[in-house]
Amino acid sequence: MAKKVEINAEACMGCGLCNATLPSVFGMGADGKAEVVAQPADGDDVDTVAASCPVGAITVSE
Repeated sequence: MAKKVEINAEACMGCGLCNATLPSVFGMGADGKAEVVAQPADGDDVDTVAASCPVGAITVSE
């Protein structure tokens, strides 16, 4: 089953870790905060990226 990724823009501090780790899914917006640029493909380790977010701004659902 495909996973869905969302970012809580209010919580995001714009560190860029998600974008640096998985740029096919995460980008950085003009406001300096992370944004989802594409939903993850099978095999993309979005769970690890979400767990690494220092402010817990990334949500992964099935």
